[in-house]
Amino acid sequence: MPPFVPVSEQIVDAILGSDPVLASESGDHRFDDRLPDLSTDAVAADVAMLRDAGNALSEVDVDGLDLPEQVDHAVLTALVDRHLFELTEVRDHEWDPLRHNPGALLHALLARPFAPADVRLASLTGRLAAVPDALATARATLRDMPRIHAETAVGQFAGTAGLIRSELPALLAEAPALRGEVEPAARAAVRALEEFTDWLRAGLRADDGPGRDPRLGRRLWEARLWHTLDTELSATQVLDRARNALDRTTEELRAAAAELAGGPATDETVRQALDRLAAEHPTDATIVALAERTLIEATEFVRAHDLVSIPDDPCVIAEMPEFARGVAVAYCDPPGPLETASVPTFYCIAPTPADWSPQQVESFYREYNSHLIRNLTVHEAMPGHFLQLAHSRRYRGSTRVRSLGWSGPFVEGWAVYAEEALADLGFGGLPVRIQQLKMRLRMSLNAVLDQLVHCEELPEAEAMALMTGRGFQEVGEAAGKWRRALLTSTQLSTYFVGYTEVAEVAALRPAGTTARQWHDAMLAHGSPPPRHLRTLLGV
Repeated sequence: MPPFVPVSEQIVDAILGSDPVLASESGDHRFDDRLPDLSTDAVAADVAMLRDAGNALSEVDVDGLDLPEQVDHAVLTALVDRHLFELTEVRDHEWDPLRHNPGALLHALLARPFAPADVRLASLTGRLAAVPDALATARATLRDMPRIHAETAVGQFAGTAGLIRSELPALLAEAPALRGEVEPAARAAVRALEEFTDWLRAGLRADDGPGRDPRLGRRLWEARLWHTLDTELSATQVLDRARNALDRTTEELRAAAAELAGGPATDETVRQALDRLAAEHPTDATIVALAERTLIEATEFVRAHDLVSIPDDPCVIAEMPEFARGVAVAYCDPPGPLETASVPTFYCIAPTPADWSPQQVESFYREYNSHLIRNLTVHEAMPGHFLQLAHSRRYRGSTRVRSLGWSGPFVEGWAVYAEEALADLGFGGLPVRIQQLKMRLRMSLNAVLDQLVHCEELPEAEAMALMTGRGFQEVGEAAGKWRRALLTSTQLSTYFVGYTEVAEVAALRPAGTTARQWHDAMLAHGSPPPRHLRTLLGV
């Protein structure tokens, strides 16, 4: 039987070489001059490579491996299977134009100073030069796009063109000798992006219908859920648990609201309490500064309560770039686990779009009021994603498997658990506690919506009523979540399932072990699926 370490390293190299997006996210810069090749021949070659990888892994003597390598084998096998499933079953490169947006790969070279400007510009020139062919492939490949995906892509591709125009000059100023090579490639890339955006708009004008149904259907959604979650829970169990959690959290929220606003523990009291909190909110001009202050306060709070070790890594809070807007309000963009340079994590927040009405802006900031931004910063930064992923990058095993095969449920589950841990200790007082409980309601509703939208054709009106009613969400927030449920599938379930499983592991802290010792132990193994974390911790 073949030895696992060399087999796994060969497979990791093959996957990184075939997927510049994953390589860039992982911090491997060998392929920084490439864009994904989603042509028919390239996809067929990737499928063949993945099938060979699966066969090679099946020949490994798993029982002869030590425990960390057994987990690596399981994680790599799941990664290979998931990629195969996406390419052969979901095939979203054939219908989702967002899959073809080069914005994130260009932004990674423009914004993160992992190498000198001339090195990054050399890679950027390669990627810019590849944009016209990549978008020609997209136009030849994409068929029957869901209308909501095409509409979102129009804004995001326009944002990518804007990114090149606005951010490239500053990097070029650091290496002006490369201007003659970079600028022609940039002009051609911008022209191709504009032509592609016009092509999308023309398709939207020509077809007044909804296009392809963005809902996956139960068979495909449940299969994707299994690959995404890597859990023993069935789809039915996830839905039942989410509904039960919704009921329990509602009772907790009613009690907290009654404490803040007075009166009985009812939904009306919850709305009165939320109205009071919604009146205290930032603006487009102050939202980033509020997040920056909260990061400092949360860091001091975590340190004072000795909750978890705090790595000395930089975190930069910034406005979300235009090319990434339209799906989520905030995200954490860390350096990859394979990154060797000292570069920051970006915690990005999307302010309101310039073309929004005053009513839309008011609705947004009622939802994302000052107290919710404080809770959101705990989730995205401290001690949520930023801290957890900083710990994860420090893991070193005998293979690079866990640098690629990170678990969305573990990453999101830890961040939700972090919200609860700080709220339980009094961070931000009762106002943040109420917002944290509202976010926990949202998390449970996310899992319910994810399944009902894609498997049971939940109508938009019923989804909106569920979010604004049971979830106490503002109309604008609910409308955005409806779009996100259609634009994505199974990702909305990672929060609830991940939190459930991470919280269960946290509750198994051995007697005599401090919170910091146990949290450090939970974060010491990369970002594996929670079921493997149990194995690694021996619980």
